[in-house]
Amino acid sequence: MSALFPEYKGLNLPNVAEELLDYWKKHHVFEESITSRDGQTPYVFFEGPPSANGLPGVHHVLARAIKDIFPRYKTMKGFQVKRKAGWDTHGLPIELGVEKELGITKEDIGKTISVEDYNAACRKAVMRYTDVWNDLTEKMGYWVNMDDPYVTYDSKYMESVWWLLKQIYNKNLLYKGYTIQPYSPKAGTGLSSHELNQPGTYQDVTDTTVVAQFKAVQDSLPEFLQNEGAIHFLAWTTTPWTLPSNTALTVGPKIEYVLVKTFNQYTFKPINVILAKALIGKQFSGKFAQVETIQELENYKKADKNIPFFVQKSFVGTDLLEIKYEQLLQYALPNDNPENAFRVIAGDFVTTEDGTGIVHTAPTFGADDAIAAKQAMPEVPPLLVKDEDDNLVPLVNFQGRFRKEVSDFAGRYVKNEYYPDGEAPEKSVDIELAIKLKIENKAFKVEKYKHSYPNCWRTDKPILYYPLDSWFIKISDVKERMFELNQSINWKPKSTGEGRFGNWLANANDWNLSRSRYWGIPLPIWRTEDGKEEICIGSLEELKFEIQKSVAAGLMTKDIYEDFVVGDFSDENYLKIDLHKNIVDAIVLVSSTGNPMHRESDLIDVWFDSGSMPYAQWHYPFENKELINQNKAFPADFIAEGVDQTRGWFYTLHAIGTMVFDSVAYKNVVSNGLVLDKNGQKMSKRLGNATDPFETLAAYGPDATRWYMISNANPWDNLKFDIEGIEEVKRKFFGTLYNTYSFFTLYANIDKFNYSEADINLGKRPEIDRWILSELNTLITKVDDYYADYEPTKAARVISEFTQELLSNWYVRLSRRRFWKGDYQPDKISAYQTLYTCMLTIAKLGAPIAPFFMDRLYLDLVEHTKKEQYKSVHLAEFPKANPELIDKALEHKMAQAQLISSLVLSLRAKEKIKVRQPLQKIMIPVSSPEQKEEILAISDLVKHEVNVKEIELLEDASDILVKQIKPNFKVLGPRFGKDMRFVATAIQKLDANGIKEIEKQGSLDIEINGKISTLNLDDVEITSQDIEGWLVANQGAMTVALDVTISESLREEGIARELVNRIQNLRKDSGFEVTDNIDVFLLHHKNMHKAIQNNLDYIKLETLTKTLHEVNQLDKGIEINFDDISTKLFIQQHS
Repeated sequence: MSALFPEYKGLNLPNVAEELLDYWKKHHVFEESITSRDGQTPYVFFEGPPSANGLPGVHHVLARAIKDIFPRYKTMKGFQVKRKAGWDTHGLPIELGVEKELGITKEDIGKTISVEDYNAACRKAVMRYTDVWNDLTEKMGYWVNMDDPYVTYDSKYMESVWWLLKQIYNKNLLYKGYTIQPYSPKAGTGLSSHELNQPGTYQDVTDTTVVAQFKAVQDSLPEFLQNEGAIHFLAWTTTPWTLPSNTALTVGPKIEYVLVKTFNQYTFKPINVILAKALIGKQFSGKFAQVETIQELENYKKADKNIPFFVQKSFVGTDLLEIKYEQLLQYALPNDNPENAFRVIAGDFVTTEDGTGIVHTAPTFGADDAIAAKQAMPEVPPLLVKDEDDNLVPLVNFQGRFRKEVSDFAGRYVKNEYYPDGEAPEKSVDIELAIKLKIENKAFKVEKYKHSYPNCWRTDKPILYYPLDSWFIKISDVKERMFELNQSINWKPKSTGEGRFGNWLANANDWNLSRSRYWGIPLPIWRTEDGKEEICIGSLEELKFEIQKSVAAGLMTKDIYEDFVVGDFSDENYLKIDLHKNIVDAIVLVSSTGNPMHRESDLIDVWFDSGSMPYAQWHYPFENKELINQNKAFPADFIAEGVDQTRGWFYTLHAIGTMVFDSVAYKNVVSNGLVLDKNGQKMSKRLGNATDPFETLAAYGPDATRWYMISNANPWDNLKFDIEGIEEVKRKFFGTLYNTYSFFTLYANIDKFNYSEADINLGKRPEIDRWILSELNTLITKVDDYYADYEPTKAARVISEFTQELLSNWYVRLSRRRFWKGDYQPDKISAYQTLYTCMLTIAKLGAPIAPFFMDRLYLDLVEHTKKEQYKSVHLAEFPKANPELIDKALEHKMAQAQLISSLVLSLRAKEKIKVRQPLQKIMIPVSSPEQKEEILAISDLVKHEVNVKEIELLEDASDILVKQIKPNFKVLGPRFGKDMRFVATAIQKLDANGIKEIEKQGSLDIEINGKISTLNLDDVEITSQDIEGWLVANQGAMTVALDVTISESLREEGIARELVNRIQNLRKDSGFEVTDNIDVFLLHHKNMHKAIQNNLDYIKLETLTKTLHEVNQLDKGIEINFDDISTKLFIQQHS
């Protein structure tokens, strides 16, 4: 017999994936998914580019599964979805990796290795693992065009980025400023504020803090502080390394300050100090004790347990302005206007939440400090000194080391984290400075302090706030528009768009675009030495024109891009040029006044690279103008990346889209969470809890892996990844679907079903078929809506529930007899058609999440029926719900049958009564004629399902079934709080009628403290008391009572059912065809004989037995055991 439908010997998901991957390649299925939709509405997807200098992890499987689902779904909905892959090839990840490989630091570039050779090494390293990434992409079934990716180091891409910057420049949104910026000494570059706010950058650290004593210059003190002796200002810092750069102390003008007489706790010398009154308790805690008289203070001896302090007088901050003080650490003076340094100034940022209420001010290293110093009259200078090249520089160099001026700490890193592993000194600079200040009687208090401090997102080392000459994008001018446009974006979850992203936009700072690095897109701005003339280049045509002017002016000897042909957009033409730093830095342009202009040395923030991809991937506006201008490829309908991209790619896409096009760059965005280990810990090689994605895919297959990841948690929630969870999905969902298909093919191939018959009319189909088709069309509606709303988890869960609970556990089980019994008549044909339709629909609904298995299922179903002509499920049309097939009343009725059955089966399990053991009766109270009619209609089905003989419906069960009600404290507690006791009392007072009403209506109004409150069913717990000989269970408004008394005839029937089960198992194990008739031989057992005789016809009918013999001796066969029976069974084919 030739099988119509393929049959398999087991479920092997990895093999299915391999076979289908080969099939897709052979038949160009991915390519056809795009070409077959030519002329259809485009659905625009942007691929957030990965960097291929690192290996992919299991979290990339989740990220790429999410990105794959919706383009597949939209393709099936008829949209054309072009999916261009991309590679992020610039920036710190690549540079730091290359430096490590070459054993160099940033300072070596241009010295021991040329910029040209360094960039060549970066170009080589960045694509190192592309084969591995491509392999993962294929194996997990992520459809994206890897044959024509955009690459951010390509000249075409870089030219588009320059064009975008030129547009921003032309709108006066680009400016140069010398400001205090986050700076990473280990990376050797400044960072933008959005980089500083990447997840995990702020970390809790414990630092040495110092309350330093700044000695006031006596003759600068106001009259009310004269004749008090030497006076010191107390100022607190968590960064003692900045103290050598102190040039001011800042007070709050309206803050109340006090003069306190006390003793230094390290030198025990008498001292007069000034600090905020509100912070006395904080600074004079521990061994300090306040006294009321000067006499008590004067009686202090060094050996005393407590150090006394006396509050002499109070005043406000404005009274202290312009007092001068002695420089704390006299290493160097400010180069400019040192006479204006070391004085008290005012600042609105001063608070009394912590510290002393007086802020140590180092304008070189603090943004607030720099503003306050600049606003002072006269301006307070930062502590800058001249280097060997006559440039003004801070006392800390770009590597994070003290310069030679800080003599006893020269060459030392200001933070121990900057030292190579194993080379950090035992005592950090902060600790040694604190010791020095203690010895010199300049430290009032030294202690450890735990606080949050930012680290570089790439090096994971602390940043410094550092004065940098940088180019900025004026985000402050467009942030309101960015915020406004963000309101129209559909964020999943919404809270990320409104909260994390929306709040960030509302408070966004100007974007520091400059990066002091080598491998990246150069800033296309050339300036004269005095900075008065500049030009921003926006294209190669413009650059060549300016080069030719420079050659004519004698500033350049020739056009270095002379072989490049303007207007020729072929790849061959663009391969003739390189726009990287080592090339373009040799270009000198000429200003309008004839002066030479050199390129600004910085590169562009790599996040601008990736944020430019909607346009640069198409070489816009030089090519493919219509894709952007006619909205064929912009904005994106959908993007998805990790939640960290709210400070990265999501942000830069939105910023550039707003500034250049006054448009959103994306309409829908899924912000996915982290993949953690099963214990909720972050995965890492160091902890040994990282999961290899290739091993996982090889062991379980991409379908089970993807389905597990998507169904287990919403994409935006953190996923606790557990291999056992994949195994469970494989067994429960895919195993169930596989078994359903196997069951179908077993009988369909026997009956040669090929769906050649016309569809059986719905009205002529049995109720069970009409029900599952109704549920199927309801499922189509739900899944379609969930996918459309970017809710893949909900889609996966309802598909799983339908497959396991409704189709397999209910429909197939209840219809099983229809497939293997009787002739090939309309009832059997209806069963085949119904089950076939369900499986075909499931294949389509699940295809976006489980692309391989669902395609296998689809192809196996349509190959011989020819019901559809598509070569893949991914080329097929997404199912459309047929409202005429949806019968909500029937669905509700069947749901009641399932509920009643579930309650009865739970009672059987509680009493340990097997389902094969028939029971006599269940009782069900009914509250309305409609409910009675509904249950009567399903009574035969329920009786068969739970194996009972009769169902009795009780219209008044109050005398038989006694119900109890109590509050659900977990639900009601948070809602009612202190009134909970009144609520509990009111609920416990409810009588049978009150319980009946809340069960029937689903809610009930009760009076609590004179107010009416509504209780829902979830707010209470209703239970029923058992009756003697019966067990009672209830759920919601449904209550069932099960008669657990087993009569002799019931016991015999139970034995007969057990025997049928054993015979059927032996038939299967012996390899009999389902149509074969058999003879049965049983070793006689006294406890079984009567049961066999009384149920003989039933046993023979169920097992296709022609003759059944009870014998006193049986040498062949198998042993069978159940209940108190132990005997032997043998079967043979009937001849």
